[in-house]
Amino acid sequence: MLDLAIIGGGPAGLTAGLYATRGGLKDVVMFEKGMPGGQITSSSEIENYPGIPEVMSGMDMMDKWPKQCMRFGLKHRMDEVSRISKRDDGVFEVLLLGGEVVEAKSVIVCTGSTPRRSGVKGESLFFGRGVSTCATCDGFFYKDKEVAVLGGGDTALEEALYLANICSKVYLIHRRDEFRASPVTVEKVKKNQKIELVLNSVVDEIVGDNAGVNGVFVEDKHGNKRDLKVPGIFVFVGMNVNNEVLMQEDGKPLCELSENGNVVVDLKMKTSLKGLFAAGDLRVDASKQVVCAAGDGATAGIQALEYVNE
Repeated sequence: MLDLAIIGGGPAGLTAGLYATRGGLKDVVMFEKGMPGGQITSSSEIENYPGIPEVMSGMDMMDKWPKQCMRFGLKHRMDEVSRISKRDDGVFEVLLLGGEVVEAKSVIVCTGSTPRRSGVKGESLFFGRGVSTCATCDGFFYKDKEVAVLGGGDTALEEALYLANICSKVYLIHRRDEFRASPVTVEKVKKNQKIELVLNSVVDEIVGDNAGVNGVFVEDKHGNKRDLKVPGIFVFVGMNVNNEVLMQEDGKPLCELSENGNVVVDLKMKTSLKGLFAAGDLRVDASKQVVCAAGDGATAGIQALEYVNE
């Protein structure tokens, strides 16, 4: 039986493993179906992580985290978790996709979030063929071409800036006339001559052919329509919480969730179920910053350590 099972290998999960194993827990396994690093590895620029003055990509920043966090005995299993449950005797059961059940004394869930689809007509049809949610992954394919970006938050603006370094022009489409992003980022976007702001506008439809996207129909609040002849559009309209592993066979969650599906925790990352902790973007009121996720993970790791030792 494991002392601690950590579900998710992003900044929160890795840091939780570091603090739990360094604190003395011997059997700690992090379940992450891919390579550790999390959602942040798709970010093009990180410039606000304390102690790192250089601007770097999310992939570069997370490169050394696994080695450090596994230094004290944290193990990584490349398995996907289907569900977490708890028996009457207090033992947690971690059900893997292949059917194996792993027992654990405590669990930290750090499954984070994934990019939300906009629901625009044509988005699903052309996803992966001109529609993307990752500028770092797919921006290179549009070198010296025009592209569109949909969204008004920090991610949308940051990725628009990244694409402006690659593409000939970036149309930034937002349904309002003001952005939700930080003032510093907004100012950078407004000063960038390769970014055209298409405000108070929505995307009506993404169109294309067998080769992929070749246009985006946009309409502003006055009913004026515009056809942007672009081969690609990047969608950044928020995130969906990855809470599926907490849903039980009867459809009810293992612990208390908010209206939006985030896990309700206290300041110690404790959920409503004893021995179960949540950290990072999954939890309620998460700041969705790497430094905050790492802090959550450290707190959860320490609390899991105390719980198991008790």
